[in-house]
This record gives sequence, C-alpha cells and structure tokens, in this order.
Amino acid sequence: MRGDVTTSRPAVRKRANLSLVKFRLMAFLAILGPGFITANVDNDPGGILTYSQAGAKYGYALLWTLIPTTIALIVVQEMAARMGSVTGKGLSDLIREEFGLRATFITMAILAVADFGNIAAEFAGIASGMGVFGVSKYLAVPVGAALVWVVIVKGRYKPVERMMILFSLIYFTYPVSAYLAKPDWKLALHDTLIPQFHGDSQYLLMIVGLVGTTITPWMQFYLQASIVEKGVDRRHYALTRLDVILGCVVTDVIAFFIVVACAATIYKSGGGTIGGAEIRDAADAAKALIPFAGPFAGALFAVGLVNASLLAAAILPLATAFNICEGLGFEAGVDRRFSEAPIFYWLYTLLIVGGAGFVLIPRLPLLKVILFSQVANGILLPFVLFYMLTLINRKRIMQEYVNNWWQNAVAWSTAIVMVGLTAALVWAAL
Repeated sequence: MRGDVTTSRPAVRKRANLSLVKFRLMAFLAILGPGFITANVDNDPGGILTYSQAGAKYGYALLWTLIPTTIALIVVQEMAARMGSVTGKGLSDLIREEFGLRATFITMAILAVADFGNIAAEFAGIASGMGVFGVSKYLAVPVGAALVWVVIVKGRYKPVERMMILFSLIYFTYPVSAYLAKPDWKLALHDTLIPQFHGDSQYLLMIVGLVGTTITPWMQFYLQASIVEKGVDRRHYALTRLDVILGCVVTDVIAFFIVVACAATIYKSGGGTIGGAEIRDAADAAKALIPFAGPFAGALFAVGLVNASLLAAAILPLATAFNICEGLGFEAGVDRRFSEAPIFYWLYTLLIVGGAGFVLIPRLPLLKVILFSQVANGILLPFVLFYMLTLINRKRIMQEYVNNWWQNAVAWSTAIVMVGLTAALVWAAL
C-alpha cells in the first residue's frame, strides 16, 4: 500500500506541474496582443523598404544594428505598457492631466500630421505589393481601404485583436523567402554578432535609418491605449511585459530575414541595384528576388508586403484616432458603437479615406509626403520620450512601479541615443 502511495506522488506532482504550465500558458495567451501587434506593425512598408535597401546595398554588414535596436525598442515599449497597466489611462490622457491641454493639443496636432503621411505610405504599400501580382492600384487601394474600415468599425476589440495577431503571423513569409534565397548563414551570424563600422556617409546614414526609425511616437500612444482598452491591470503586468518583449524580438527577427533575403540575392548579384536602378520601393525587392530565388520567394515577399501594409493601414489610423480623442477628452474605443463614439469613428474614417485618396491622386509626390511625416516624427519623438520618462518617474502616478536607477539609466540613454539618431535622420532628409 505504501509503495502505491509513494509511486503515485511523482505522477501527482507531474500532473500538478503540467496543470500549472497549462494555466500560465492560457493566461499569457489571454494577455497576448497589444505588445505583439504594436511591435510587428513597426515593420510597415517603410520599414521593409529600409531593411531591403540595407541588405541590397551592404549585404549582411548591417545585421548587427538589430541587436541594439531590439534593446531600445523593448525599453521604451515596456515603459508604455507599464504605465497603461498601472494607471489604467492612455498616454494622451496622462499628458493632458499632467502637462495641460495646450501641450496636449500641440502634441496631437504634430502627431496627426506625421501619422497622416505614414497612413498614405501604408496604402502606397498596398498598391505596390498588389502591383507585383498585376493588380491596379485603383482596384487594390479602395478594396484595401474598405476592408480595414469594415474590420475596425463593425468589429469588437477581442475579435479584431485575434485577427491582427493572425495577420502578424503572416510576416513569417519572410523567413521562408530568406531560406529560398540560400544565404551564407555562417557569415550572416558573424555579421550579426560582430559590429562593422565604415566611414562611408551612406553607410552611416543607413545605420541612422535602421535604428532611428524603430521607435516612432504613434507606437507608444497606441500600445498604452490598447493595454487600457483590453482591461490589463497591474495584476497582469508581468504577462504583459512578456507580450511586449516577445513582440519586439519577433519584429526584429523578421527584419533580420528581410535583410538576409536581399543580401543573398540583390547584393550578391551586383551591389544593390536592379539593372542599375536603385530599390525605391519594397515591391522592387520582391521583383528582384525572382531571378535568384525563384517566383515563389518573390511572391512570398510581396505577400508579406501587402500583409504589412493592410495591418499598418488598419492600426495607424486607429492609433491616431485613439490619441486625439483621448487627448481632447472624447469617447474612444473599438468596443464602443459608432453612436457611442462618433468623433472617434468619423476621425478614423476620414484618415482611411484621406490616406487612400492621396495614393490615387495622379502624379502625387508621395515621397515628399512621406518625407514630411518623417520630419514630423523626428520633431515629436523627443517630446514623447520626455513625457514618458517624466510620467513614469512620478511616484504619485506610478506608486511602486516607478523606474529604478538602472531602468532610468537605460531608458534615458536610449532616449538620448534615439533623439540623436532621429535628429541626424531628419537633418539628412532635409
């Protein structure tokens, strides 16, 4: 009898451990969403273009920048998630309460200008990505705009979030494209771990582009707002932090494979040009893969571009509507009906129509629109980082969840570096 009891104890403990693991996994899956989605949307058409150019022009030599980029992204995103979990308020709300309506209005105005240019760029990504498959932009853009509008306006938060997570998983078409390109994995790993520095001004500018465009103002506002709408509080903060870290790591792993795919094909074939022409569009990279890695690899790259464009075209207008409505005190939220939050939904609709309409204007200088949005982002980023670091260190707001000394050291260092890199990027752009 004793033997039966003794031998059953390990089995009981094993079942208990499995139940605990299952419970924790289910709890994490319930929290998964805001951090994972926000970080992945950062790989929008502009980001894909930047990574494609880095691989096409410099091969694997710039892969090392992804490590400090990931660290910087985790630091800033974690602060936004923590503030949302502890205060139950969005970043726009906190800025209005702590810094006043005037500061909030100016911040929201600059953010709206920057976001509108980025929204137009997302619809341009839909046009160019579908162009690889021979679909006219006059069909692809209106259909894409209608699709994202219906999903957000007619949906509710949880189903929409699940759909966004599913869309985020489509980014894994890029690892498949990289594998089909038959890269030198040993060299890629070496260049990821061992930094390379060159005095070439274009090389330095590419570093600025890769790192400086990683942390954008809209991401912090949207992440904190979505944390609040999901109902995450301080009890779930540890799981939310894991969600943020996972999202940041995954998004830069995808970036790694985009660089590798272009390094193994376009760069290897002759220095980052296609028939002597620069890659000026992410769809150019998809087309360039076809002669070297086959039509399937090129199609997967284009599918990834269209997916990234659709995801960003849905999230960026949503983030802008959230930010402005929260900052000015209007009702906002995907779980509210149109009649309950009319300003929120009308603003979202106008941003969708305006961004899509811009892309359809013949001979529109879209590159200038994108340039102006980058300049606006560069102007706004220092203020956003200052607001975040000031707010998260106010014990009256954050209580025991304020930054400790090492978190402040890392966060302020990240802020200073990001501000410097963004200023350099804006200067180069001007």
